[in-house]
Amino acid sequence: MNTTTQNKKLTIAIDGFSSCGKSTFAKQIAARLGYVFIDTGAMYRAVTLYAIDHGMFFGCELNAEQLIAELDNIDITFRYNPSRGAADIYINGSAAEQRIRTIEVSNLVSRVSSVAEVRQKLVAMQQAMGRDGGVVLDGRDIGTVVFPDADIKLFMTADPEVRAERRYKELAAKGDNTPYEEVLRNVVERDAADQNRAISPLRKADDAIVLDNSHMTVDEQMAFFMNLYEQKVCR
Repeated sequence: MNTTTQNKKLTIAIDGFSSCGKSTFAKQIAARLGYVFIDTGAMYRAVTLYAIDHGMFFGCELNAEQLIAELDNIDITFRYNPSRGAADIYINGSAAEQRIRTIEVSNLVSRVSSVAEVRQKLVAMQQAMGRDGGVVLDGRDIGTVVFPDADIKLFMTADPEVRAERRYKELAAKGDNTPYEEVLRNVVERDAADQNRAISPLRKADDAIVLDNSHMTVDEQMAFFMNLYEQKVCR
């Protein structure tokens, strides 16, 4: 690869269903290319956690008006954590990386992400973070809304049962004993909510490449991506 190719900084968009390993894969790509990883899903989880902590949920019902009124009070930042080799998320200066990954947040995040004003705020933040390229972003609407002109677009999917098993093991490793059946139900319900919401529903961009990783190893996924990357930068 020549110097010109190496200096070409792309915008890479990775969309897809929950628990497909999008964030993990995006981090690996960013590390491989020396790019910045922007965890957009964590940003929606952070707003969800803020709403929970400030009493904006009544069961599963969100007080959207209260959340909208307080959006300007929510400051989301990322700080590199050398022990993880990745960035942790902070809400108004307080560490929140572990708390945003709970099943409680997973069960409620679709309610928050369906609020148009929340999406407008976070999309603007994401576009500002990635305007100069050299970034990898993952989420639900990166290739369709946030960066419709991204250089590479992937749409990741996997069988619901496979995704639920991965999520179940991830939670168990953190000491969360949520039953597999509840995790699977959450995966299926989030799929439906993400695809059917009125604002920026989850869908594959017309020019996105599908990556079904149901039965792929991490190395196979990276080889798949690097083939796309090399085709793009060597044009």
